[in-house]
Amino acid sequence: MVGVPLARRTRKRSRPTRIELVLDYAAMGWPAVPGAFPLRQGPRACSCDRLGCPDPGAHPLSPAWHLQATTDPAQLTRWWQAEPEANVILPTGRVFDVFDVPLAIGLSALTRIDNAGAHSGPVAAKGDRVLFYVATRGNPEDEDEWWSCHLDCDPATIEDTPGLRWHCRDSYVVAPPSTLPTGQPVSWLRSPDGLPLPDPLRILEWLAD
Repeated sequence: MVGVPLARRTRKRSRPTRIELVLDYAAMGWPAVPGAFPLRQGPRACSCDRLGCPDPGAHPLSPAWHLQATTDPAQLTRWWQAEPEANVILPTGRVFDVFDVPLAIGLSALTRIDNAGAHSGPVAAKGDRVLFYVATRGNPEDEDEWWSCHLDCDPATIEDTPGLRWHCRDSYVVAPPSTLPTGQPVSWLRSPDGLPLPDPLRILEWLAD
């Protein structure tokens, strides 16, 4: 991870705008793409054109998101100028993977990590879920060594951690300061700090403890 740590760049602003954080992500080498956003009025719950959207405000605007995601400041600025309420979608399996766990498990693990003086890496709160950003495993030669997850899965290697979602290749997460259907924002519990992302297996140990 390169660039100026996010925590420093946003210290003077308690609530940075979407485009400010998107450009911060880009400066760290994190590609982004616009996402749909929840609608608070009208018959639809999501800004997308799908009736009865099953995941309001929590998916990319374009089905070609994996090709469009970029760190180009000019393109990112154009997107969010055109749609300033768009949620922020970050692809996983490129710069980082994300462990997505139930709130109670995530907060308990974060407390233990902090008490041990260990490095948690960036951690975000998303409603009743907590997201741990870890070093990506990339594309292992053995296809059995990775699994792509946007819905709940239970690989044998993490069966002791119920409710865990491991977002890696071909997946994505909704990032701060996106808005949830409840009106609650996605927020950082531990902002990106410029340090190397933690080993995923080490964080998995804390989550499974």
